[in-house]
Amino acid sequence: MPGSSFGQALRITTAGESHGPGNIVIIDGCPPGVPLGEADLERDLERRRPGQSHIVTQRDEADRPEILAGVFEGRTTGTSIAILVRNTDQKSRDYDDIKEKYRPGHADYTYDAKYGFRDYRGGGRSSARETTARVAAGVVAKKIIDASFGGRVVAYVKQIGDVVASVDDPARVTLADVETLPDGSPNIVRCPDPRAAAEMVALIERLRKEQDSIGGVSEIVATGVPAGLGEPVFDKLKADLAKALFSLPAVLGVEYGVGFAAARMRGSENNDSFTRASLVPEAHATGAVATRTNRHGGMLGGISSGMPIVLRAVVKPTSSLPLPQETVTRALEPTTIRTKGRHDPCLLPRFPPMAEAMVAIVLADHYLRHRAQMPI
Repeated sequence: MPGSSFGQALRITTAGESHGPGNIVIIDGCPPGVPLGEADLERDLERRRPGQSHIVTQRDEADRPEILAGVFEGRTTGTSIAILVRNTDQKSRDYDDIKEKYRPGHADYTYDAKYGFRDYRGGGRSSARETTARVAAGVVAKKIIDASFGGRVVAYVKQIGDVVASVDDPARVTLADVETLPDGSPNIVRCPDPRAAAEMVALIERLRKEQDSIGGVSEIVATGVPAGLGEPVFDKLKADLAKALFSLPAVLGVEYGVGFAAARMRGSENNDSFTRASLVPEAHATGAVATRTNRHGGMLGGISSGMPIVLRAVVKPTSSLPLPQETVTRALEPTTIRTKGRHDPCLLPRFPPMAEAMVAIVLADHYLRHRAQMPI
């Protein structure tokens, strides 16, 4: 299927479906010598996997990765890397009753319109199950940017429904803040604001009891990114980051910096003043030049400025609901549909590792492209 590859200098190609044998990713362009083992992949796959808490889908997938090629004696060889994550807990029979019906909010009709044929078991290729392959590739990308320029990508849940987290400085949020509450217990909703996290969990639990779902916003922050990454005009860093995040299932909006709030600002309010980085150490700048504020979200002219890159992605409510919904069949007969199976009442708790993966892949790709253009 066209459209299953992403990136240039670092290029990933994925294959697999929700209810097939598994999902696989081929990674081309990874430099040799990067330390990589299956244990490295398991950490982020564990953060993405279903069944990890009571507020997500109870599908019980272990998501154990298998490195099939491209790694020898614990290091990448420079050749294509192949990673497989097998599906082990599919229940395809849950979809037998609806295989002729179009599920509201899903890609059932559009896949039929495009191909005249579709895998109705959980959405097939359009399912978020496909993101296991991306998360595995994201681990490789994170290793590349960390080794190359000390880059770090952290995503967290900023908002669910009307509950909005208070995060004073996104660049200071750590993975530990996202994964663990102050008392040491798991942060199952992945919000770094403990007060908001408790409210979010309560909201998700209430929506689950009501057989409904809720959406929200994830904020993604990349720090340590040097100035100069991005390609004018069509391959701007912001454009590739937007494409990367929009390619994830359920993402309906992407913004960076102040985003849509800029529509209410004057130029004098929106512009960030330049200064020497030594004068504003709290700016987290990577070079000698910094801005006193970061309304531009770390990118100017589609090229990284050396300030933290701050993005937000809007994730819609889960479309699969046990509540009756109106629809039509493939034969255009009016009917109602109730989706069986095990589904997330909110997609946000499992979204951060997916977003981190796609942002890291873009940054690694643009860094390798930038390095190839350096003077000889």
